[in-house]
Amino acid sequence: MNAGLTNASHANPTAALEADETAQKRAQADQFSFDVNAPGLIEVTNESHENPADHQYVVTLDDVTDNVMACTCPHHVHRSAFCKHMAAVETATDDGTLTAFPSDDDKTDEDDAEPEECDCDGLNGFPCWPCVRAHRKELPN
Repeated sequence: MNAGLTNASHANPTAALEADETAQKRAQADQFSFDVNAPGLIEVTNESHENPADHQYVVTLDDVTDNVMACTCPHHVHRSAFCKHMAAVETATDDGTLTAFPSDDDKTDEDDAEPEECDCDGLNGFPCWPCVRAHRKELPN
């Protein structure tokens, strides 16, 4: 039963450390992309898979400590184990390549620009879906 594995890793700090090291190694072997859905909620996509969309999970960070807390992947959900997605987010936030809690000061003029796939010009004043989803334009009533 998985619960026994979870309890054993908590009771045995050496086993927990080995599990963390394994997750770190697996995270280094794969290619990940990150999207901040909301402060502290990071969508992690494993780009190493043939179909990356099937390997997207959300990692949650504590807003006080900035520590990773949870992941929606099966490895973490079923084993309460530190997973490679959590390791990848931890590494990216530690080395500064990912800002998990962006401030208004982090926003650039680029954030207000129309997305590359914008097709508003050809819609006679009606907004395209990428602009609506990015909250750059609203649908008319």
